[in-house]
Amino acid sequence: MNKYFSIFLSGLILMAGCGKPEDPESLKPEDAGYKIVSQVPTSGFANDLVKNDGILYVAQGEGGLSIYNVDDPKNPFLVSLTTERLRGYAGKIAMKDSVVYLAANTFGINVVDVRDPDTPVVTITNLGIKPAKNFHVMGNYLFTAISEQGVGIAEISYPAEPDIRGQFPTTGYAYGLTTSSDSNFLFVAGGEMGLSIYNISDFQEGYGIYPRAGWCDTPGDAEAIVLNESISVAFLACGTAGLQIIDYSDTTNIFIAGSYDSAGYAKDLLYRDNRIYLSAQLGGLQIIDVTDITAPKLLGAVETKYALGLDMDDQYIYLADEDEGIIIISIPEY
Repeated sequence: MNKYFSIFLSGLILMAGCGKPEDPESLKPEDAGYKIVSQVPTSGFANDLVKNDGILYVAQGEGGLSIYNVDDPKNPFLVSLTTERLRGYAGKIAMKDSVVYLAANTFGINVVDVRDPDTPVVTITNLGIKPAKNFHVMGNYLFTAISEQGVGIAEISYPAEPDIRGQFPTTGYAYGLTTSSDSNFLFVAGGEMGLSIYNISDFQEGYGIYPRAGWCDTPGDAEAIVLNESISVAFLACGTAGLQIIDYSDTTNIFIAGSYDSAGYAKDLLYRDNRIYLSAQLGGLQIIDVTDITAPKLLGAVETKYALGLDMDDQYIYLADEDEGIIIISIPEY
């Protein structure tokens, strides 16, 4: 009996030493060469950002719009802060020419002329496309995801003065959206109802009737979407369900081709060179190899406190973190 008890006890000690397979500390990924080069706290909660030339425009919740010079990404500095006249909670941002659009939920859209970043001018507040959740710019048109109301369209040939056009319902609550490069299709991330695709080829200057061309349910809540049109694949950030990869090559038979169960809550994403850059709130920034869409794999991760919106150029990733502000991450050569 003593011999068997010793063997049993040794086994328990060995198991304890190895740790649980699901223990986060034992599975903490490497950064794969992606390094934080600078970090700047913001006066508000950094929710989203967009980079244009050497300037970074940041939607920071009730803190309005902040503008940073990032000509030297290792030493960014504040250029200006705009809060006066802005209404609501700035959650997402888009840009056309020298004008930025801030999605302010039930307060619609705030429009800011930033041709002089030192002295931005608010041209419109509470534009009546609401509740504004997210944007996509297609040529001279601004598409706005308006949750349970679907999608709203504004003409922006004069960017500082959007002209409201049509609005149409979507499957589910519209949170994220993009269009095909030929402007024939609109793709909508519809929360718990997944991905829906609309034929907008007969656009009618934003007043058309846009039939649904396809739909695919996804697990989780679809919040954001990017495309790889060369292989007819959509990548969706789906909250607790991580990254979902959708094959839409046949719009009558759209299906999930692959997925990656990311740490945290998948909130936003970018695609470049067979890699997905996924912001995942408490899960930080995750870099996922999608060369094989049926078997995506994690390449690395950068820890941050609450990763939300992101943008990138050839050398750096710019991340809005609600707790830590702006985080700039170098991209390794590969």
